[in-house]
Amino acid sequence: MPPQADYGTNDVKEDAAHPPISSPPNGMVKTRSSFAEDLKTFAEGTVPQSIIVAGVIGVVCGVAANVYYKILWTLLEFIWHDFPNKYIVDVWPQWLYVMWIPIIGFSMAYCSGLTVKYLGEPGDLAYTIKCVHKKAFIGMDHVMPMVCASQFGILGGGSLGPEAPLVAICAALGGFVSRTVFKRTNKNIVRKHTLMGMAGALAAFFGSPLGGSMFALEVNSRFGVEYFEHMIEAIFCGEVTLAVFRSLAGLPIAPIWEIQKVKLDGATAGNVLTGAVIGLVGGGIAALFAMFHGKVMAWFKSKNLLSDENAPNRALYGAVVVVILGMVIPQTMFWGEYEFQTLSTMSPASTLTHIWPTTGLFGFEMENGTHALIVAFAKLIAISFTVAGGYRGGFIFPFFASGAALGRALCWVIPSIPIPLACLSFAAAINVGITRTALATPIILCFLAGEQNAMSGVLAASLVSLFATTYMPFIGPQQPREDIHTAMFATIDDPQIEIDDEHVDDSEDAEKQPLTEGTSVDV
Repeated sequence: MPPQADYGTNDVKEDAAHPPISSPPNGMVKTRSSFAEDLKTFAEGTVPQSIIVAGVIGVVCGVAANVYYKILWTLLEFIWHDFPNKYIVDVWPQWLYVMWIPIIGFSMAYCSGLTVKYLGEPGDLAYTIKCVHKKAFIGMDHVMPMVCASQFGILGGGSLGPEAPLVAICAALGGFVSRTVFKRTNKNIVRKHTLMGMAGALAAFFGSPLGGSMFALEVNSRFGVEYFEHMIEAIFCGEVTLAVFRSLAGLPIAPIWEIQKVKLDGATAGNVLTGAVIGLVGGGIAALFAMFHGKVMAWFKSKNLLSDENAPNRALYGAVVVVILGMVIPQTMFWGEYEFQTLSTMSPASTLTHIWPTTGLFGFEMENGTHALIVAFAKLIAISFTVAGGYRGGFIFPFFASGAALGRALCWVIPSIPIPLACLSFAAAINVGITRTALATPIILCFLAGEQNAMSGVLAASLVSLFATTYMPFIGPQQPREDIHTAMFATIDDPQIEIDDEHVDDSEDAEKQPLTEGTSVDV
């Protein structure tokens, strides 16, 4: 097609073959007139409104995340370090120290169940995703139950972390600010503000504004970011929340793991291929985990433990496995954010951040590949029973921790594989197989490890795992958007292309005609 002389001008001529493009629905128009005019009218979905709303939601969520964080860390330090060091060390017989694990594990689990029974259903990640699709917001009545239930579960050493509770809390706050402060009623606009809250929570928690925000958008669907029209505003809100939370908490925005002293100095095609193979294996492990967890949930259901009325007993049943594993293999306790460092470097158990005593019953250590494999699968079992027990929390970091142990097991067998690549690729593959977040996960992992040169291999692992587990949905409410679902697949109602190729062989009377139903084009 020759270039148009008036390309980009306002002199657009209409004709029957090219009707004018209709305006997008409310919430899709980013700019209507000028910035000043849009600011004056404060029209829904425009850039000025999005900037202001994102700023407000970012500040609110940053403050809320800081309050949650300060409470959690204060209690963790008191329960697992200050109290034992003051009242148990040199007071109890040393062989009784390990009993602190079941004392805290069972008591916190029971308290978590009590909050569900008496404060109400806190929801979980699946419920948050369901609300995003159906209602576009999460009710504020879920916030306090989520705060209490998740804090008790985390304090008890369960293999779920603060990420999902913060997502639910900040999602509720984002929707609340939208509906009450800014009086928004348009469903797509309220959904955007809810997604802003989710993005802010994960950006602040991971310390990676792009990776965290992308995760919040990706996790709603099974195959990429489908609420793409809200991506920029959500990432901007993530930046604001990150700045507010990290400044209030006094935390740096920097990597938290050092898998090796010397970082990878580059990447090769072999790294990409290695990552892809690890992705296939990791996706298979994720599928096995999903099947195992289905059996565990079926057992809990057979015991009539899944109702909120039976939440305390359900939590105690889950705690039995969590506590026993923690006493035998201390590396399986807690959500894995800081335990990842110990597992990926095969450091002594004494370097574990939270649990006390770190020796457990038998002084288990990750001394070889077999021990690393034991830790990896024990961690997956702990995750399953933590979820089945009704604990509230996120399994992103727990899957990362299991992946780190699997990576070390692989490197024990094949020492030529770079350790950061193996650990991060397994972590990504397992997490993507469950959460379907193939783009965000590599960004987060490589940032947290400070291993940007591992990105190509880790991304390959994520994508292969995503494809390998396509037909294994784990989070039920993840679904395609109804309004764009038909645009993603060809139908008989779509306009059909015409064959117009100079290489078509006319010698055999091949006619150039429109493709009809039942005709295919070989690419």
